[in-house]
Amino acid sequence: MKSTTTRTLALCLGMLALAACGGKDQPQGQQQMPPPQVGVVTLKAQTVPLTKDLVGRLSPFRSADVRARVPGVLLKRTFDEGTDVEKGQLLFQIDPAPLKATLGAAQASLAQAQASYTNAQVNADRARELAPKGYVSKADLDSALATERSAKAAVQQARASVQSAQINLGYADVRSPIDGRAGQQQVTEGALVGQGEATLLTTVEQIDPLYVNFNMSVSELEQLRQAQGQGNVSLAVAGKSDKNASVRVTLPDGSTYAQPGTVDFSSTSVDPATGAVSLRARIPNPEHTLLPGMYVTIEASLGQRHNVFVVPQAAVLRDTVGAYVYVVGPDGKVARHDITTASMQGGNWVVTRGLKAGEKVIVSGVQNVKEGAPANPSPWQPPAPAGQAPVAAKAPAAAATARGK
Repeated sequence: MKSTTTRTLALCLGMLALAACGGKDQPQGQQQMPPPQVGVVTLKAQTVPLTKDLVGRLSPFRSADVRARVPGVLLKRTFDEGTDVEKGQLLFQIDPAPLKATLGAAQASLAQAQASYTNAQVNADRARELAPKGYVSKADLDSALATERSAKAAVQQARASVQSAQINLGYADVRSPIDGRAGQQQVTEGALVGQGEATLLTTVEQIDPLYVNFNMSVSELEQLRQAQGQGNVSLAVAGKSDKNASVRVTLPDGSTYAQPGTVDFSSTSVDPATGAVSLRARIPNPEHTLLPGMYVTIEASLGQRHNVFVVPQAAVLRDTVGAYVYVVGPDGKVARHDITTASMQGGNWVVTRGLKAGEKVIVSGVQNVKEGAPANPSPWQPPAPAGQAPVAAKAPAAAATARGK
């Protein structure tokens, strides 16, 4: 009986000791858990380009309709459709025979008028000589002078008719009004053209350079102007060569067109149907890679943003509230900052609100942190491209500043 009681007491004391040790070791284990390692970037306020991704449509720099300006039968076409033509190059020929006949008749009328004027001039000179001697009455003198003036006017009228006939004969050769690319022939040979109206024969378009037309909503434009008034944005001015906004064109296959363009026109009114303002940029096209009518995506650089922050894309998180980042505060604890993003630049977000200079934004290890808990920050190392060794991280602020330069 005594031995049984002793064994029971020893077992109870052992269990109490084990429980005491376990209770003592659990909080000690929690205290020894180290804070998570995170990669951070230290923010620096900077100036970055103000860009907008828009959709535009290409149009020719100049477009000229080639029309028949005189009536006649179209004899032949002297160019290949779809090829480049030069200003003044012969494109079509209209039958000149009727026009030559009209010119001959006008020239004959001119010769007749000149002969009549010569006779009238002789009679007038004779009357002027005899009138002072009293051999010609005042009425006869006035009549001779009037006949001379009428004959002179008839000569001028006949000469104008000759000039008009010569101009019309010149229109029988239809020439290109500009340098450009000729389009499809609209009228076949043998057709009667120019009857009552100038018949369209073809169109010549200058495609180097090209225009790209695009729109921007009036609300966006007003926001930018308000930001400019507050000093946060500097807008470029269309039409001033030293401050022109620039554009970059993205082709339908996703590649970027090599030649940048410049914005040279901004409408002064809002389209009531769309609520947008029309803008236009001029783009060089020396290789004729771009064609009128194409829809393209453009990145328009409309000025500069001031006092903004560039944050790597991996650091920006989103939920139902909006975009936010985690930062490591001076006390070493993680805090959430709600932010406002403007645009993407080279894999980084441009943040206009919600951050301050000097704050440490968590980029890597963000999945291991908890708001209000401590974290161990170290400079973020961006992933190295495939096949290259890792390189030291460059602050997004410095990188964007270098791009701005």
